[in-house]
Amino acid sequence: MQQRKLIRERLAARRTVWAAGAYDALSAKLIETSGFEAVLTSGFGISASFLGKPDVELYTMTENLAVVRQVVSAVEIPVIADCDTGYGNAVNVMRTVREFETAGVAAVILEDQVVPKRCPAIANRIEVIPVAEGVAKIRAAVEARRDPDLVIIARTDAGSEAEAIERARAYVAAGADMVQPISKTMKDAAMLRRFKAAAGVPLSLQVLGWLEKDLSPDDLREIAGIATFPLVGLMTVASALQTNLKALMEAKSTHALPLPCMDHKAFAELLDFSAIADIQMRLLPEAPAVLERLAS
Repeated sequence: MQQRKLIRERLAARRTVWAAGAYDALSAKLIETSGFEAVLTSGFGISASFLGKPDVELYTMTENLAVVRQVVSAVEIPVIADCDTGYGNAVNVMRTVREFETAGVAAVILEDQVVPKRCPAIANRIEVIPVAEGVAKIRAAVEARRDPDLVIIARTDAGSEAEAIERARAYVAAGADMVQPISKTMKDAAMLRRFKAAAGVPLSLQVLGWLEKDLSPDDLREIAGIATFPLVGLMTVASALQTNLKALMEAKSTHALPLPCMDHKAFAELLDFSAIADIQMRLLPEAPAVLERLAS
């Protein structure tokens, strides 16, 4: 699969892959058209968009997978899937990896929290599974994948630098292609560099918290194999919708909205309306009349 080879080639060339977080197919298309090289299906974003709930693994594997399938179908760039804890033990991880691989993702992220997980960006306390259980999950993921180009990213939510390094080394020995620490554990760029050197593989970084404020693009290029801005899209849309909808409710008019809305024709082109219209013109006898009504 070309998207998987693309990530493999860029990692081998020590070139950072720049990604942003999507929560549905539309946000993924916007990420692609903005020039990003990959898209992350953010568990935080999917939980917020799909359920309107926080990222505590309330949605099921199949609910996550349903969104991921639509994202893969909507874009041509590689898709990195946030697979949370793998939704169970090592046996569950095997099915999870096979399902997401079949869906067409280029990489999967598996973390070592207890089930159900908590979002480290919000939770005060995070519990991790024993390292041996985490190793078994990574071994299961490696054994389950059918395409060796599928990138397996082992995330550790260990709370100390020493434990994070120990777990990273163990997961790499089990077959992980990349490792991902959480920003709460790593306090500065020097810690990230030590973590990367100890792990011996490229890092996947979710650019949140202090990483957003303190690390420059050059820092990220040096440290990260994949650098992802996971929540910018979600938070941008949430803020814009809240602002405009509040103004709309107050004014009962669209004439003075605080923020601009996307042009209808530009939005239609984003959704490939012209390509669908061409197919309709070729295959549907009633298409010209329908298209005229839609264009008016």
